[in-house]
Amino acid sequence: MTNANATPSFHPGRDYLISDALRMAFQGARDLGQPLLLTGEPGTGKTSLADWAIYELNQNEGGGFYPEVLRFNTKTTSTARDLFYTYDALSHFQAANLKGGTPRATADFIELQALGQAIAMSNPQPHYAGLFRSTQLSDQPRSTVLLIDEIDKAARDFTNDILDEIDKYRFSIREQDNALIEKGPNAQIVVIMTSNSEKNLPDAFLRRCAFFHIEFPKAEALRRIVELHLGAPSPAAAAAYDELLGYFERVRAAAVRKKPATAELIGWLRLLGLRGYFEESRPDARRQLLEFNLSFLVKTQEDLEAVRRLSL
Repeated sequence: MTNANATPSFHPGRDYLISDALRMAFQGARDLGQPLLLTGEPGTGKTSLADWAIYELNQNEGGGFYPEVLRFNTKTTSTARDLFYTYDALSHFQAANLKGGTPRATADFIELQALGQAIAMSNPQPHYAGLFRSTQLSDQPRSTVLLIDEIDKAARDFTNDILDEIDKYRFSIREQDNALIEKGPNAQIVVIMTSNSEKNLPDAFLRRCAFFHIEFPKAEALRRIVELHLGAPSPAAAAAYDELLGYFERVRAAAVRKKPATAELIGWLRLLGLRGYFEESRPDARRQLLEFNLSFLVKTQEDLEAVRRLSL
């Protein structure tokens, strides 16, 4: 490869390879004001679309978007309120019972989360300082890109409970007399959600979303992705590079439990480069390097045994 020890200047937004179909789905969701729900196996670029969206909207569509993606990583214990804000009741109780301490406001213990931040940033108000802690609000409305990752991890009630808030972009803070926070008219909130399809999402929720399934990249696109991360191979290493990418496709076909994703492919190729694979001319030595580093590509014993039967 070009240089195994030096990674090209990869930019997750600028260098994201987006298909025409996905671009149209993203634009359609924006035009309709709907969240875009993405499915696809790991490594297909679901979460990275949000980085592309920030770059695209700021570089090619006039800018004005907050330069960082607002991210919410869904957990199995997530509730609808967690998407908007969290209230640290225990710390508030402890602070209130400290003898001789200075009383602290409820706002000190309320912190906005991703969607709550997006809504508040779209419509900043002076009185927000008395409702919650926030370091991201400015005097002017800000448009944002919001990523809700792996939304299917949460209980079914999670998606049912956020239907109205997602539709109208508003929420209330019950610890502050149900103070209402609403989206402003002069800013956009672009919402991208991902799902690993581990369980079905409610029909009522799906009706409010645009949908796109990202297929695993084909050979040509996969090579472009790898070269964006690692650089193009040197002329002397080009043949070995082609062999390894072909081998990777056979590994995916042979894997029984977990097919390796693009992140594992990139790490594996980088490791082989560091071990001198692309400069090694002896077939036996190259096969040994491949065997010794195979566990960085496949991650279960069952898959390892199946893949070891393959020839390079």
